Amino acid sequence: MDEKMFAVGKITNTHGIQGEVKVYRLTDFEDRFKVGKTLYLVEEDSLTKKLVIKSHRKHKGFDLLSFKGYETINHVENFKDAYLKIKESELTELNEDEYYYYEIIGSDVYTTSNEWIGQVKEILAPGANDVFVITQNNTKEILIPNIKDVVKKIDVHAKRITIDPMEGLLD
Repeated sequence: MDEKMFAVGKITNTHGIQGEVKVYRLTDFEDRFKVGKTLYLVEEDSLTKKLVIKSHRKHKGFDLLSFKGYETINHVENFKDAYLKIKESELTELNEDEYYYYEIIGSDVYTTSNEWIGQVKEILAPGANDVFVITQNNTKEILIPNIKDVVKKIDVHAKRITIDPMEGLLD
């Protein structure tokens, strides 16, 4: 696996006896599970199979998929707990000012006066806007809301985010 891969779903179980699997979706993009698309089955960080989607339907909040060449429950039983991934080259083009989380995690965060705040450790998505979790030397955590009043610039190529912190935000 030379190319970086990204999880779009996790197989949680089989469904019925016709080779369908129940998938917990890890993507916002509807087209990831279109009939004819290719997904890669990854078990324990090792690519095991290239799968072509034969059918897709929604059922009780999950996606149910079947794959070409995998016609029965016996063919897919051992897929449980495996991840379905796509290659980096298959990622959807985003609009300007939109980013994938992996592009932001690890970025250095500075104030508009060029004071280093820390590094983005993770991104939370609790509601209306994302929240960047910033760590300072792996100790203190600071939560920065990704809103226009605070986040002034995101440069994914330089891995640098510039913020104008509201009063009390860094305390």
